[in-house]
Amino acid sequence: MYALIVCNGSIIDYSYHKKFFEEADFIVCADGGALHLQRLGIKPDVLLGDFDSIEDKHLEYYKEQNVEIFKFPSEKDMTDTELAVDTVIDKGYKDIVIIGGTGTRLDHTLSNIFLLKQMLDRGVRGRIVNEYNEIFLISHSVEIEAEEGCYLTLLPLTSKVEGITTKGLYYPLKGETIEMGSTRGVSNCFVAKTAQISITSGILIAIKTRE
Repeated sequence: MYALIVCNGSIIDYSYHKKFFEEADFIVCADGGALHLQRLGIKPDVLLGDFDSIEDKHLEYYKEQNVEIFKFPSEKDMTDTELAVDTVIDKGYKDIVIIGGTGTRLDHTLSNIFLLKQMLDRGVRGRIVNEYNEIFLISHSVEIEAEEGCYLTLLPLTSKVEGITTKGLYYPLKGETIEMGSTRGVSNCFVAKTAQISITSGILIAIKTRE
């Protein structure tokens, strides 16, 4: 089981995201993500943020539902998503899924992707998912399940990633090094039900993506 964080970014297909709520053990809503939850008819365990992107009527609605609410000052050093990450880690969760974490604000999208590094450093598995992408980090070895119509992109998050070995992909890597800025790992194809990825040093951003 994992903790689910709902952010104020883009959620286009609500039916696609329902499965994440069904499997989540704990739900934290970050500020304006409350509107997404109301559309889904879902009550979070915690609502937090500076509430600069949530209407008073929505905030009052969750107060009436006895949802635990944490209000932070607007002048703060962390985004609402980072506050949500800290909250679920403090609750003891080691697996976090973020939805609504991508969208038109590229600064927020990138900062959320970089939050995956903070989670990794704290021994937590983090994933950002939307209708077209699942984003996570690789620091050792993983097995990734193939899905119809999906590609796998591997990009260095560190200055270089060494000893990259892959199996189950159309373009294999055999103990190779890729430096940050290279596009070599973009849009690989699955040729087996699962792909195995291992590295000896560095960190990869993995993106399982579809058109």
